Amino acid sequence: MIRRVRPAEDAGAICEIYNHYITDTVVTFENEPLDAETMRRRIEAIASRFPYLVYEQEGQVWGYCYAATWRTRAAYAHTVETTVYLHKDRIGKGIGHQLYQELIKQLRNGDFHVAVASITLPNTHSVALHEKFGFRKVAHFSEVGNKFGKWLDVGFWELTF
Repeated sequence: MIRRVRPAEDAGAICEIYNHYITDTVVTFENEPLDAETMRRRIEAIASRFPYLVYEQEGQVWGYCYAATWRTRAAYAHTVETTVYLHKDRIGKGIGHQLYQELIKQLRNGDFHVAVASITLPNTHSVALHEKFGFRKVAHFSEVGNKFGKWLDVGFWELTF
């Protein structure tokens, strides 16, 4: 089931999912794991303005996605950055597709014009997911991040509504 996030209830599960990506992958450029309270505050700030969805099955949160501010200047008000994270044991099971399908539907019905996705490269799963929904690659930045002693590239994908 896909539903709107409930910050107080979901922060712990979302934190657990995200912390795996912090400590074990280069998908996010954060380096320090978060605690549930910090995650709750982040969720509340985003969900107060944008769609923030979770995929729940039998009471367990297996993934989440959201849209958020891409840039803060006024002219960017109709552009959002999209994000999706899945529990490490649920990748490749269609959850990301279901979450993004609902997120994009809500964005199309909202006051948004463009969605931007930032992807650390290589990441074949994320690239495939975004391109399946019509995102197209519009930028590639070489060695702009450094994590685990490795220089990392980032690509940007864009979807216009």
